[in-house]
Amino acid sequence: MKNRFKTCFLSSFLILVGTCVSAQTELTNTVLEGSSFQPIESASIYVKNTTIGTVTNADGKFLLRVPDKYQKDTLVVSSIGFKSYKIPVNEFDASFEIYLDDDVASLDEILLVAETRPKTGNDIVMRALEELPENLPDSSYLQKGFMRHKERNKKEFKWLIESAITLYDSSFASNPAENLKINVDQVRKSYDLRDVDSLLAYTAFLKNRIKNRKFSKNNLRRDTIQTKSLVNAIKWNDNRINGLETLFQGKLNMVRNAGNPKALFGEDIMSKHQFKLDTVLVENDRKIYKISISESFEYVNLETPGVFNDGYHPKGWIYVYWDNYAIKKIEYELVAASKAQRSRSKTLYDTTINHKLILTYKEYQDNMYLNYVYYETPKLVNVRAVVNNPKTDIDESIVNKGERFYYTVQEILFTEIITDDAEIQRTLRQTWDADLFSPKPYNKEFWENYNTLLESKEEEKLIQDLTKRYSLFKD
Repeated sequence: MKNRFKTCFLSSFLILVGTCVSAQTELTNTVLEGSSFQPIESASIYVKNTTIGTVTNADGKFLLRVPDKYQKDTLVVSSIGFKSYKIPVNEFDASFEIYLDDDVASLDEILLVAETRPKTGNDIVMRALEELPENLPDSSYLQKGFMRHKERNKKEFKWLIESAITLYDSSFASNPAENLKINVDQVRKSYDLRDVDSLLAYTAFLKNRIKNRKFSKNNLRRDTIQTKSLVNAIKWNDNRINGLETLFQGKLNMVRNAGNPKALFGEDIMSKHQFKLDTVLVENDRKIYKISISESFEYVNLETPGVFNDGYHPKGWIYVYWDNYAIKKIEYELVAASKAQRSRSKTLYDTTINHKLILTYKEYQDNMYLNYVYYETPKLVNVRAVVNNPKTDIDESIVNKGERFYYTVQEILFTEIITDDAEIQRTLRQTWDADLFSPKPYNKEFWENYNTLLESKEEEKLIQDLTKRYSLFKD
């Protein structure tokens, strides 16, 4: 009787688990340009009137898990400058690719509108910043998302972290340093095979503590420093450059933090940026200004503690809705411009583009929420001198060039927005930890039901290679 009860209980449990796991539908397909058949990267795929969504990868492919209760809702595939594709979720057909046709409005018609509207790029951007209190959330909210942190040289991945994160913000009007929090909920992958110059990181760590800029790593001896101290210094340096709090609470969160006097889009925005109206595009039947970003008469400075992160010129694009001046998307680069920064960037990073940032927003309940983040920056990891081999005619500094220069890419896809105050308060009472770089136990059940960013073919190959090398190293 006892065994029979166990059997019945187990059967019921398995049926229940199977129901929970199968209570969602996986939608996968490829989004292409209708005219050129080229893949559309970062196209938005979402269920209308919900926060469920994802974006396409570099190959135009996507994977979206949709709970079955939304089977009769509308799936939308959209990208700025293209006509949207809409279909009920339960009629989605993955056997045919999705093609989006161009959709561009007439700039002349827009500029001839009789009503008083800003006509120049500078005026449109300033109006968009004035409207931020109306277009960004004015009350607290949570966002759930997926983050992929990749560090690589020109040949292979050296570091990979995939995490589920939660972001809390009390409102646009609040101080981000005090009222914006991040928690790392789960970790799916964490592989680190970097060749880190630990003395360099430790020197920077000590400089920050003792406030002595002239301190040099030549004054240090590796055998006198505890390994634990070196590890802590490396972790401190990683958080200083690529930590989640640095990304969300600092200048790079340029729309959310525009209210801060020293923000990139702060009070002195026009002394460091100029904006020129390029054309008017369409997305989901809404007109969008496409505006170029270029330099002004002052350099852009990020003022990162302990790092010469100044002397840049900006370039890129900003996309602003025509009807309510809400910022839809920003594509932003910081290019080394001052003599000192150009020399430093070429020597240490082999590039003059020091920061690439993409911020995409989605509208939900009449407010704009951050939807997708792409942040790329070169990183100083291993600066040990490479000496030419006297036994050969080969310049090893050239041979090793592809291995020496590292850069980091962080991608974040927010897949859920929570505005219920009771749930927000419950979540805030939990322990919060923004440490992206500490591994956590793998939770298989969690990840089976979580929306993530689909890897491109190149990424998939590089991740498989890193996983294999990491396994060999661990063994």
